[in-house]
Amino acid sequence: MRISVIGCGHLGIPHAAAMAELGHEVIGVDIDQNKVDRLGAGECPIYETGLPELLARHTAEGRLRFTTDMREAALFAELHFIGVGTPIDADGRSYDTGQVYGAVRRLAPHLTQPCTIVGKSTVTVGTTASVTALAQRLAPAGAAVEVVWNPEFLREGHAVEDTLRPDRIIAGLTTAAGEKAIRAVYAPILAAGVPLFLTDPATAELAKGAANTFLGLKISYINAVADMCEAAGGDVSRIVDILGIDPRIGSGGMRPGIGYGGGCLPKDIRAFTASARQLGADRAATLLRAAEEINETRTEVAMDLITRALGGHTVKNLKVTVWGAAFKPGTNDVRESPALALAQALQQNGATVTVHDPQAVPTAAVRNPELDYTDDLPASVDGADLLVLATEWPEYLRASPQELLPRPANALLVDCRTALDPDLWRTAGWTVHQLGRPGT
Repeated sequence: MRISVIGCGHLGIPHAAAMAELGHEVIGVDIDQNKVDRLGAGECPIYETGLPELLARHTAEGRLRFTTDMREAALFAELHFIGVGTPIDADGRSYDTGQVYGAVRRLAPHLTQPCTIVGKSTVTVGTTASVTALAQRLAPAGAAVEVVWNPEFLREGHAVEDTLRPDRIIAGLTTAAGEKAIRAVYAPILAAGVPLFLTDPATAELAKGAANTFLGLKISYINAVADMCEAAGGDVSRIVDILGIDPRIGSGGMRPGIGYGGGCLPKDIRAFTASARQLGADRAATLLRAAEEINETRTEVAMDLITRALGGHTVKNLKVTVWGAAFKPGTNDVRESPALALAQALQQNGATVTVHDPQAVPTAAVRNPELDYTDDLPASVDGADLLVLATEWPEYLRASPQELLPRPANALLVDCRTALDPDLWRTAGWTVHQLGRPGT
């Protein structure tokens, strides 16, 4: 098929590259000329595992190209994916869908033939109906323009894999023509046995928020249990094993740490909570808000653990190394990153902070220029009084505690992601503290 992907960010770029990988002819559209030029040259402005290689290959082959010209995209494509950003609105709770409506307003006047608009952006329930009315009013093709909402369920760091091999596809639609378009564009994926859920638009819109919020609830729940283990001397990792074996629960998403972040999960939970209140489901909103409140306090919990690890002393005048700046491994995204929030808190409490991250140093340095950064993993701990693990990159899990040992001034590790093997590090001579687990 001939496809356009409107919006070239953390959602649009992986989606465009993946659609080209499936064999479609793809044109990406963005208003940023510099970004379009870089993408057209095969240069990826964001980091996602496997994405740079995919982008370079398909731009070189000509299957994937980019433009700022919406008319060009409208004349080229028979199906238009909307993948623009929907940040939290000024009220701090609901989505700002201005970019979605802006994209449709720019696209629709050029739609002279029957086509399908497929929304990928995360939106408030009811958006599909509004977008349909707007598109059909502005488009010369009128009612021949179909609108389908097809929410993405991408995990940052796994966006390419999750697009090419998703665990499910959801499409909110009202016509047979919309269903036909979805089945055609995802034909290779559906042929591999991936389940397709065809729903009404409202169900599809709510499903995305429900999925992300449930994950947020799980993360906040296990962090609450970790806090109880801190108080009681229990071991949260053993509790995860015990809960995870229960088929009604499962261990996925239950890693105690400093909470969730990024550009999706925090805003989706806020907006879903706001939707619950708007729909009059106040008890549901109270439950969802509790998950937010637990997540919002994780930096304080980590700082308390660090204070205990230091024998009750503060970090003032200490040299602290923080491993991790991205909000999770596999991406250079630092939006609402718990790792950067913790590094900033350490600096504000008087520590000299050096941050290492395999991919996110450039983006982190823009957001928090007051911190020091390094790309050299072993050298990052030179002279450190304290090492803090804040993002569980594989590079840190593979690091040799024995080889690092001569470098720090004090071999003290606080693992805020409960990710490292404490016995391995303790055997090498480190003092190790983890959230919700017995100390040294």
